[in-house]
Amino acid sequence: MEYGESTYDTHGPSGSHGGYGGYGTGAYDGHRGYGPGDSRRHRLPAALRAPFEGRSWREFAYLLLNLPIGVLLFTYAVTMVALGAGLLVTFLGIPVLAAALAGCRGLGAMERARARALLGLEVADPEPLRVRKGGLMGWMGAVLKSGTSWRHLLYAVLHFPWAVFSFVVALNVWAYGWALLTYPLWFWLFPVYGGQGGLQLYGDEQHSIYLDNPFEITVTALVGLLFTLATPWIVRALTMVDRLLVHGLLGPSRLASRVVELESDRGVVVDTAAADLRRIERDLHDGAQARLVSLAMDLGLAKEKLREDPQVAARMVDEAHGEVKTALQELRDLARGIHPAVLTDRGLDAALSSVASRCTVPVRVDVDLASRPAPAIEGIAYFTVSELLQNVSKHSGARSASVDVWRSEDRLMLQVVDDGVGGASASGGSGLAGLAERLDAVDGILVVDSPAGGPTRVTAELPWRG
Repeated sequence: MEYGESTYDTHGPSGSHGGYGGYGTGAYDGHRGYGPGDSRRHRLPAALRAPFEGRSWREFAYLLLNLPIGVLLFTYAVTMVALGAGLLVTFLGIPVLAAALAGCRGLGAMERARARALLGLEVADPEPLRVRKGGLMGWMGAVLKSGTSWRHLLYAVLHFPWAVFSFVVALNVWAYGWALLTYPLWFWLFPVYGGQGGLQLYGDEQHSIYLDNPFEITVTALVGLLFTLATPWIVRALTMVDRLLVHGLLGPSRLASRVVELESDRGVVVDTAAADLRRIERDLHDGAQARLVSLAMDLGLAKEKLREDPQVAARMVDEAHGEVKTALQELRDLARGIHPAVLTDRGLDAALSSVASRCTVPVRVDVDLASRPAPAIEGIAYFTVSELLQNVSKHSGARSASVDVWRSEDRLMLQVVDDGVGGASASGGSGLAGLAERLDAVDGILVVDSPAGGPTRVTAELPWRG
């Protein structure tokens, strides 16, 4: 168990609450991880800071670039696709369409880079082309069959009308806001150079209204201030649509992301299985096997001594009998480590109670399950609690601990709490990090709340799959 700092807020089966906040310099985001936090304290509220923050200006610049880039993307996509479709009657149509889709993929990479630089949006590159056959024909076939290529083309077409709309709205709102806010500084241009009292608010053949007295100038500036303060939030709302377009059409598909995740999880499962086999082989070799070899040698010596000195032989057989009992206990422990029979026969409640009885501190076990989850999930839950209680015994310095197990919709929830010294961390290289990887391999989650001084609360979440 390594030591660090973390906070977590969770609801146990009895509705208990823990603290919940940041982890290091990040804040917990939903169920999956920690996002960047901002520990700086500002004197001005966010509404007053927004017009001057770099983020607001970068987002505004993104919307201004939307129009020229949208025109470029739309023109290229429509021209190349129309040309390729028109040439489909000849052999040239297929290469032109492939080139159009390949160009859209390249422009999509540019858009991901623009979103990363100006919006801070990290979007992974989509899956690469899978060219099964070499040569130009194989490449063209891969481009035309790739759903990613067609999603990039769809982005180029759909982005254009949105780019026009967002450009016009952002530019007008921003320009009008700053123009009205600074009106007291430049209203004098109208009487000097325009021949009128100020900015004309209304005018027809009989009447004209100009913003030319101090009250009207002040009200105009206040209206401009409201526009200026609201503009960054309007711009931010507009860029949310761009974020959705870039993330949904230019990033990897959900299926591809899921395949990558499953491939990673499969590697974790294979590595875990290999490590378990090595552990079993090591335990057998160093434990029961070595003891049985020694037992065989002792029985051989006892056989030789049987006629010469029956009393010594009897004593050696008695010692061998004790070794047999020890070897049997080691084999039982090894079998329990592979998969305990009590878990199969009686479920998590009895199995976890058995684990708790072997802990070095008193442990309260509360299992609130109306039915049993899938056997594989049940086994993972058992070994998760076993490892956590082992950490409590070895590292926590606790006086007591508790284990709570309950079901929340289609998830199996586990929570192990101890009143030890705290400081546990699921950072890389620790035992908890390996446990988190095992849970992640079955779409599970491990969250550690262990402030310095304790208490430590470790919550695990597993799919039910009953």
